[in-house]
Formats: sequence, C-alpha cells, structure tokens
Amino acid sequence: MNLPALRSHNAALVLDLLRTAGEDGISRLELAERTGLTPQAVSKITARLRAEGLAREAGRRASTGGKPRTVLRLVPSAAYAVGVHLDRDELTVVLVDLAGVRVARRRTSLDLGAGVDVVLDAIGTEVEALRSATAVATETATAAVKRAATATAVAKTAATTVATETESGIEAGDEAPAPAPAPALLGAGVAMPGPLDHLTGTPGRVTGHPHWEGVPLRDELVRRLGLPVELDKDTNATALGLALHAPVPDSFAYLHLGTGLGCGLVLDGALHRGARTGAGEFGHQTVQLDGPLCGCGGRGCLEALCLAAVARGDIPEAARILGTGAANLVRLLDIDRVVLGGRVVLAAPEEFARGTREVLAGLGLAAGVAVTPYAVAEGAAQLILAPTFGK
Repeated sequence: MNLPALRSHNAALVLDLLRTAGEDGISRLELAERTGLTPQAVSKITARLRAEGLAREAGRRASTGGKPRTVLRLVPSAAYAVGVHLDRDELTVVLVDLAGVRVARRRTSLDLGAGVDVVLDAIGTEVEALRSATAVATETATAAVKRAATATAVAKTAATTVATETESGIEAGDEAPAPAPAPALLGAGVAMPGPLDHLTGTPGRVTGHPHWEGVPLRDELVRRLGLPVELDKDTNATALGLALHAPVPDSFAYLHLGTGLGCGLVLDGALHRGARTGAGEFGHQTVQLDGPLCGCGGRGCLEALCLAAVARGDIPEAARILGTGAANLVRLLDIDRVVLGGRVVLAAPEEFARGTREVLAGLGLAAGVAVTPYAVAEGAAQLILAPTFGK
C-alpha cells in the first residue's frame, strides 16, 4: 500500500480534519467549509481516501431541516509509524496508528556510548521485532475480517436466492466486499539527545558522547530498516506531538529532564527548530559564572546544576533551578505555558510543578505550568505522521 492519496496537499488538509474530528466524524459539507475546497473536490478526495482505506463512512447525522449528512471518520488502523527514542541509557521503540495512539512498545537498556554499530544493530533488532509482532497481529485481524465478510456474503446470497426463487428463478447473490488494503508502515521517526542537524539527519557533539558527531544516522537507518526515516532531538519530537494534540495553536516550551535537560519550542502552534536545529539547547545556558564544569565544555550550565541537585536528592533545589530556566524562556519568548516532562520530572511531578510555578509567580510571570506523561517515542513517530496531515 503506497497511499497515493497522501501525496496531495488538499488530501492532507482533509485528513487532518478527519483526525481532529475523532469518533464524532465530520461531513463532506463541513470539510468543504473548513478547507475552502469545493464540494466536488472534497467528494473526489474523500472517495480516494476511502479507496485507500484511510477514511470510512460512519452513519448519518440527524437532519436539522435538510437532508441528513453522511459522516466520515479517519481509519486509524489504515497506517502506522514507528517511533524510536534513543536515550543515553535506554532504547524505546513504539508503533502508533494514524491517530497517534500507541499500539505496541518495546524497551531495552542500551548505552549510547557502546559504539555506533552496536546502537544501530540494536535499533534494527528492536524495530524488526516490533514489525514482526505487528505483522502477525495484522494478518490475524485481516483473516478475521475476511471470514466475517465471507459469512455476510453467504448470508446475503442465501437470502437473495430464497427471494428470487419465489419469483422467477435463481439469481447470483451479492459478491463479498473487496478487502481493505493492508495497513501501511509509513516510516520511522528517531529522537535522540541533541545537538543534531534535522535537515541532514546527523547528530552533533552529544553531551557525554561526542563520538556521534557527524555520523550519518538517518541515512544509515534508511539502509538498514528499508523505511523512510526522520531524525530530530528528543525535545523537538515531544513538543511536536504535544502541539498536534493541543486544542488550539499556542506558544509553549516543553522542558525535558531525564539523562539531560533540554527544551522543545512551539511558537504560534509551529515547532521552532532554528535554522540549524540549534534552538532549544536549554540546558546549556549559563546561570552561574565559574560554576561546575558541564559535559558540554562550559561552566555553570543549567543542566549541570539541575542534575547535580537531583543526584544529591535535593528535588526542591532542582525544581527551583528548572523554574529559573523556565522564567528566562518566558521572559525571552513571551510564551503561554511551560510543560514539564522526562523521567526525573515524572518521578516527582508535584514537586517540580510547584517549584517551577513558585519561581514564575515570584517574578510576576503569568505562564501556566503543567506536567505531561507524553513519551518521547510517541513524539518521534509524529515526525513521520505529522507531514501526512500537512503539519
């Protein structure tokens, strides 16, 4: 299944509205009104999407004076994307459907410093294991659908035969409906610590692991996986996923505290990477002149101070440091909210949220603060899915 309908910009607009409509669905007339396309164009696009198995009719809405409108819904199981979170000490691989819902996950310990080939082999092994397990599940589900379709066709044939024998002889019954296209695997999104170049798909001098600098990671994974691959920073991937699920476009910073400290920026609803994917190196802003040495080579970096507080068990101090960095962002960018995440934050969510809020409030800054459990791996999958919806 090559999903030719996805190559159309207008189809992407329609698909995005189907995605955001969810289970409620959306009518063709509403699609035309919201996209600015003609009803005829929408009808052609939705027909192609239905033929590709990406959309289906899902009943009718009650009439409000005119003809009841047929409602269309996205078919999330029509296509999938792989999301890979390559952390400094762990590898997580997930499979998500078109709606961004995780349907499978694999996690294993992995040292980012173990060597490029070791890491690449591990990614290949985990992705292949996920694909194999998913293929078995898909084949089972497809077989069940075919059996149900065949049973329905037999029942219809029998009913038609009884009816036509009474009148003027035997007619052939209805043919079984054509099976839906097999689900497509659109590609793999890979998220890892920065810095890196999103455009070329190459890591930079990752803090603590400078040997990754210049490795053609994206191209090598394309060769090994046989799939389209996108590479981005872990914080950017997560911020992208959060932006896609936001009820309205806004401006926010996603602060990720785990094995390192980084930031993903969404400005006016759009992910901000910077010209060289350098935006969001939040952890390496100097907040203490002549402070402790950081793995990046600088001194007094926010990351070094925050992780040191975590290491000695002083979570209130770590939260205060994180809040100080958040305040700098709010002042600089005038963002609406700050979203906290990462394994360290999730181990003490209330403490980090409270500490960050207190720093912001003490400085008279009105940005909201929230904690999200949204995972980096799911965000990585959105590196593949988002363009499908024109994002």
